[in-house]
Amino acid sequence: MNNKKKDTEEVRLMKGNEAIAHAAIRCGCDGYFGYPITPQSEIMETLMELEPWNTTGMVVLQAESETASINMVYGGAGCGKKSMTSSSSPGVSLMQEGISYLAGAELPAVIVNVMRGGPGLGTIQPSQADYFQTVKGGGHGDYKMITLAPASVQEMADHTVMAFDLAFKYLTPVMILADGVIGQMMEKVVLPPFQPRLTEEEIKIKCPWATLGKPANRKPNYIYSLQLEAEEMEDLNLRLQSRYRTIEKNEVLFEEFDCEDAEYLIVAFGTSARVCQKAVEVARAQGIKAGLLRPITLFPFPTEQISHYANQTKGMLTVEMSAGQMVEDVRLAVNGRVPVEFYGRMGGIVPSPDDVFEALKKLIVK
Repeated sequence: MNNKKKDTEEVRLMKGNEAIAHAAIRCGCDGYFGYPITPQSEIMETLMELEPWNTTGMVVLQAESETASINMVYGGAGCGKKSMTSSSSPGVSLMQEGISYLAGAELPAVIVNVMRGGPGLGTIQPSQADYFQTVKGGGHGDYKMITLAPASVQEMADHTVMAFDLAFKYLTPVMILADGVIGQMMEKVVLPPFQPRLTEEEIKIKCPWATLGKPANRKPNYIYSLQLEAEEMEDLNLRLQSRYRTIEKNEVLFEEFDCEDAEYLIVAFGTSARVCQKAVEVARAQGIKAGLLRPITLFPFPTEQISHYANQTKGMLTVEMSAGQMVEDVRLAVNGRVPVEFYGRMGGIVPSPDDVFEALKKLIVK
């Protein structure tokens, strides 16, 4: 990094949740609609403290519920606005219908989920048990969401900018899937530069699909037969599935640690990946050639890269703060070529590097 860049960077110490709020303002977000729930409440609290309506014109509104907030996002997205919400696991459950509507309407939006334990009300402690809910769609219908899994406070900021870029590129809702540790921990972060919000004229040019008032010549769309409706719905679904294939081809992101000569591969995301990186160091010190692959996008999943390592490793270990969800996608990628074991903790317990190392040793013995 050159000195000139160092001089111009704005480095702050803040929580992951706070970093999302700052990044949202700076990347030109038009509207945030949310409802408080631990461990993500600082996102809305920080936005309220910063009062961006006085600086950038960004709307910040506490809705009466999570259901209301996602539908406000739906309305903003339909007008070509950069709209977002945030919540934690039970709150995101309440948003599932609205997220499905956003996907079906082909509208861009950003949803942040700072995961907590479940099922039900569960605990305010961290978890990674919303993988199925997010990566597999969650709501009704054959849709998917681009899902970003930050593992640091810096990535909480970076992924906020990236999420809006991807949402508008592919006209789809994008999820930032963090966990309570990343949301609450404090680290140094370089905040993104300010981007101006789009003007109404710019929205008309860049978002021709947006609804900006009611044109005088708009006519109602009458459906005269059930068969026609079904055919149109299938066309929509085929278009969405084609788009998801394009996303899978172009947008896969992952990070690798000591994978070049790895005989055993650990796969983990978010906080679990931070723990596993240390476990790899411990294993290497013991003469075990371990490596770590960290998916950054959970959809699209790094299937091809994991499949590649199935050809050179003796086994894989998936580590999650759940009963085991991502492990299913790892096993699909490996397709039985090497053993894939799982190690996880639940109830808000974060595994330690020693826990992961012991699980890795059991895999080696097998």
